Amino acid sequence: MINLPLIEDKDFDKIDFSQTQFEQAEYENCQFMNCNFSSVDISGNIFVDCQFENCNLTTAKIANTTFRNVVFKSCKLLGLHFDECTKFLLSFDFEDCQLNLSSFYQLDIKNTSFENCNLQEVDFTETNLTNAFLNNCNLLGAMFENTILEKADLSTAKGFSIDPENNRIKKAKFSKGGLQGLLYKYKIEVIN
Repeated sequence: MINLPLIEDKDFDKIDFSQTQFEQAEYENCQFMNCNFSSVDISGNIFVDCQFENCNLTTAKIANTTFRNVVFKSCKLLGLHFDECTKFLLSFDFEDCQLNLSSFYQLDIKNTSFENCNLQEVDFTETNLTNAFLNNCNLLGAMFENTILEKADLSTAKGFSIDPENNRIKKAKFSKGGLQGLLYKYKIEVIN
């Protein structure tokens, strides 16, 4: 394992990392604001107690990247393969983010919060979303197959199609309006 330099308590603002080299390091308690990481390779970096705000990480490469207690606010995270990042102690939360076409395949992301996020066509196949909070999220076309959604709160989520026979949904919360997303495969009409 490579010993990475430690960068602590630093703010990065309005940096275009597609034009400026991103230093490979362990970032602890750092803030990235209005930065562009679009298509940038940040593989192998470590982010602990960091926050990304108004950043563009669309199609960034994040293989073996560590995210531990990281918050993403108002970020574009289109097409990210979170399933390629380091799984050990993985924890993050998302608020007002665009996550379309991203993958959380086979990740254990219990207790993760997704607030006001666009999660269209996201891959949650075999993901452990126990006790996750998906508040006011658009899940149109999101893939749920052998997904653990026990105690997850989808009461304000919309657009989802979840087969209760192929996913674990015990004690998950859904609104009456969301029942159609659980019954879609039966091709029945739910009328309010």
